[in-house]
Amino acid sequence: MATSSDPAAPRPSAAFFDLDKTIIATSSSMAFSRSFYEGGLVTRTDAIRTAYSQFVFLVGGADERQTTRLRDSLSVLIKGWEVKKVRQIVKETIHDHIDPVVYDEALDLIRRHHENGRDVIIVSASSSELVKPIAKLLGADGSISSKMESKKGLYTGEITFYAYGQAKADAMHAMAEKRGYDLERSFGYSDSITDAPMLNAVGHGFAVNPDRAMRRACAENGWGVLRFKRPVDLRNSSATRPAIATLLVVAAVAAAGVIIFRTATRGRN
Repeated sequence: MATSSDPAAPRPSAAFFDLDKTIIATSSSMAFSRSFYEGGLVTRTDAIRTAYSQFVFLVGGADERQTTRLRDSLSVLIKGWEVKKVRQIVKETIHDHIDPVVYDEALDLIRRHHENGRDVIIVSASSSELVKPIAKLLGADGSISSKMESKKGLYTGEITFYAYGQAKADAMHAMAEKRGYDLERSFGYSDSITDAPMLNAVGHGFAVNPDRAMRRACAENGWGVLRFKRPVDLRNSSATRPAIATLLVVAAVAAAGVIIFRTATRGRN
């Protein structure tokens, strides 16, 4: 019987999951925008812009140009924020923002990969201050995320590593070398065409809820296609009424947008 010390034993494999619109039905960075606003980190104008970006992301996604613009906007937005305060806000509100929007199908996949002895790694362009706590919440074994520079406890606005496109795949290769993963036997999941390098880095790539461009890429690269439709509350992941859960998520997003807009309008009067 082969063991881990046996040179003939197969190397371990892993399952790499994109986060936004793959594991969760929204953008992780934007999910916390209201809490950042209430915590005094985001202005009314910033909140309205974030709500609009959230709408664009949910309806049509973001291509490379739009994602680069969002990255640059984020760099300007966070400059001067206190790192400790950001981490505290995320810690205090993560269950409010993330628990209700996790896809039940993603939770099932994570569970099955763990049962089959694979590590689960979350790979996201969002900052590590968001991704690491979410990965821990989901029971993941590690994460790859963007790194924000800080000095004297404050963000400088510089992004030292942007986990996007080819950079995601490069980071996966580096992690695989460090942990001994066999990428050819590993799995990858993402909704975005910008993650083509990530899916090509593994032997088993899958597109989640692909748009037209992603479906073409699936045909060209031999990737599988998965449909995730059931956001469920992590506190009640065995919920039997997914349609109601979906309606609650949509209603919450809409209500948040209305509240932010009304607050900004009153501020101008």
